[in-house]
Amino acid sequence: MLERIDRVLVTARDAGAVAARFVELLDAAVDHTDTIDILNAHRYTLRLGDSAIEILEPKGPGAVADHIDSGRGGPFAAGVATRNIHAVRRRLAEHGIVTTTIGPEQHYVCGERMGIDGLNLVISQSTNRKRVGLLENLYEVTHLTASADASAERFAQLFGLEQRHFVPIESKQYGYRGFLTLFNPAALHRIETIHPFDADKTMGRFFSRFGPSLYMCYGETDRLGELRDRLQALAPRDWTGSDDNDDGLFIHPKALGGLMVGVSRTSYAWTWSGHPERVA
Repeated sequence: MLERIDRVLVTARDAGAVAARFVELLDAAVDHTDTIDILNAHRYTLRLGDSAIEILEPKGPGAVADHIDSGRGGPFAAGVATRNIHAVRRRLAEHGIVTTTIGPEQHYVCGERMGIDGLNLVISQSTNRKRVGLLENLYEVTHLTASADASAERFAQLFGLEQRHFVPIESKQYGYRGFLTLFNPAALHRIETIHPFDADKTMGRFFSRFGPSLYMCYGETDRLGELRDRLQALAPRDWTGSDDNDDGLFIHPKALGGLMVGVSRTSYAWTWSGHPERVA
């Protein structure tokens, strides 16, 4: 029913400045600007890879302003795409969940309404886009939760996903465990829903402060060296990686208006996603 991760929505006090940073660092392109009245926000929509970044700036009181005022800013909602948005809306309605229209064939639903605290979603009709910039795509958004088991089960129930295709994941280095909720076992697209069990780690401290919430996103590129050179030149202190690591890097929230972006080389994420034999 869900096809892919196709965008991430972030909040910012100055959407234009954050948009400019995505353009500068990742060769993203501003597609259009508009407003979302229900969220009381201005919106900059950027093209990045075959995905989108939507930057929300508050016009006044509302969910976007509350998100910023809480001290978080950054990731506000994960964007998922489907080939049949009407079927998704009907399925949610069967569970008593009514979505809110925020654009043509685009609907918003908050995590509280879905029964998955911290996982706000924007559901869009799937569309084919040509690649723009240094990334190929976005394939993952990370959701922090008190119970990864309950969140994964509820997510599967609402969207008709097969839990047998979900991949358990655990990291002692970063102090978390949970699931990769693969929408399709043949593709990387998923929500990573995880519980940060180590309160002394960065992720655990974030969870202790903000509770269930979105944390970061991940994308792929076949131009990792070029991306690394760009970051070294324009944001030398705002990324983590090394000159001899050809598999991935992290762009820190400070560089991109509060959004942490992990970037892996094309197909490499299968290393921890259940099928290491698929790594090219």
